[in-house]
Amino acid sequence: MRIKEAIQQSIDVKQKILSDNQLIELIEKVTDICVTSLQNGGKILFCGNGGSAADAQHLAAELSGRFYFDREPLNAEALHVNTSFLTAVANDYSFDEVFSRSVKAQGKKGDILIGLSTSGNSKNVIKAFNEAKKLDMTTVGLTGESGGKLKGLADYLFNVPSSDTPRIQESHIMIGHIICELIESKIFS
Repeated sequence: MRIKEAIQQSIDVKQKILSDNQLIELIEKVTDICVTSLQNGGKILFCGNGGSAADAQHLAAELSGRFYFDREPLNAEALHVNTSFLTAVANDYSFDEVFSRSVKAQGKKGDILIGLSTSGNSKNVIKAFNEAKKLDMTTVGLTGESGGKLKGLADYLFNVPSSDTPRIQESHIMIGHIICELIESKIFS
């Protein structure tokens, strides 16, 4: 039955993550870097396309809104939520430039850029990482198994052990939720 098979595939990928001590330690490390940035007046910017854009927006909202409890908002934003900016830049320059121009406008040293790309090869995410590097921002990539081109650009890379887009995205949101929970608990203990 396909339903049970899909659920099992999701469990299998998450079991691989659970068994990977390096990925578990990376969650803790990225959390601490985000906490330090936020406590020092920094922000966390997210970017992605399609389902990854939805996940980026979801995670930004968990931080800027609330997660487990009422608390002060944290400075986090998904770069695609201003549709006038997005469509103007895509029209006047190229869709490949939409995130990098936003990073250039909003980013500063000490901020974090988290890019979600199942392939790791999304041109607009790659250009955003290149711009973030120029600004001395920390870059975090969430990709699939290969890591794609982001593998060589990200300061920290979560390369989910799968090549199946839905399973990768399910794991991205899980990892993101854990990071949001830990950020919230460390800042607002």
